[in-house]
Amino acid sequence: MSAMLSSTKAAGALRTAARVSIELMVVLVMAAVAVWLLGRMWSVVWPLIVGLFLTTLTWPVARFLRARGWPPALAASVVTVLFLLVATGIVALIAVPTASQSGELADGVVEGIQKLREWAAGPPLNIGDDQISGAFDAAIARVQDSVGSVVTAVVSGVGTVFNGVVTAVLALFLMFFFLKDGPRFLPWLTRQLPGRLATDVPVVAARGWDTLGAFVRSQAVVGLLDAVFIGLGLWILGVPLVLPLAVLTFVSAFVPIVGALFAGLVAVLIALVSNGPTDALIVLAIIVVVQQLEGNVFQPMIQSRGLGLHAAVVLLAVTLGGSLAGIVGSLLAVPVAALIAVVWNYLREQLSEPAREPETDESHAGATGATA
Repeated sequence: MSAMLSSTKAAGALRTAARVSIELMVVLVMAAVAVWLLGRMWSVVWPLIVGLFLTTLTWPVARFLRARGWPPALAASVVTVLFLLVATGIVALIAVPTASQSGELADGVVEGIQKLREWAAGPPLNIGDDQISGAFDAAIARVQDSVGSVVTAVVSGVGTVFNGVVTAVLALFLMFFFLKDGPRFLPWLTRQLPGRLATDVPVVAARGWDTLGAFVRSQAVVGLLDAVFIGLGLWILGVPLVLPLAVLTFVSAFVPIVGALFAGLVAVLIALVSNGPTDALIVLAIIVVVQQLEGNVFQPMIQSRGLGLHAAVVLLAVTLGGSLAGIVGSLLAVPVAALIAVVWNYLREQLSEPAREPETDESHAGATGATA
């Protein structure tokens, strides 16, 4: 009898495992299809993402104007024009000079890595292994390509100049419409969805928007502070290429952990090539101090709540995003991971107490019937 029961339990466990495996395979296939569709529609999706990021930066100003009684269209128009003027000034004063020095910046990084290679080959390390040399050669090529890609992304978006201009124009128009009609979106979405989705999807969308806005605004402010303080330190020491290094520091701030390490390494290598090892160590000390201020002072003051992601998750997300989509993947990896965490946390909340809503509805109905 016990043998029959154990075989019955084993068969039930196998059926359950098979069902779960099939469901997991269906989810993976659907995810693969979604990624494929995303790639096919990237020319539309990328301006939409940029427009959302720009909206998160400019929405506080538009919200302030709307709270003062400005019509939505007028507030959105004023904010869009102001943003366009600021962006044009940044391109003229910062992005164009940075692009003209991008080749020099990449060459300086390569020369710095070669100096480190020569130092490693001499005493006391005496490293002469061919695999180490191959690793340095690969690092030279990778860093040179990465620096060029980051600086190019700052100036023209991602891709060619034409695609960058088209993306910027579309993102600007989308930002205007998001600023103008954004508050109407959730009520409209609630009316379009049936049943329980009319409650769940708007809640998740609102939480995702708050998370995305907090991330973009906090990283922009923290990146600006990092760029100013590190750039000031480089300027005092007389390190060349201060402007492109400061821009690289600002852009790298949107890739948590990895971006700061990358920008700091580039600054130290440039200082090593131009000013020698003493100034390179001073630059390293400046970067460490600024990063400590960022982690312990700037970030807690500016960002009231974190993304709820462990540092290991951030590293894995950035690595995966970079391997899948290069610089763009690295920039989008952490926001996407944070949005996935928002959806997961909401599902966990709903599944943890499944009987609460029916009880509330029944009691409310009973109260209504009693009142009637």
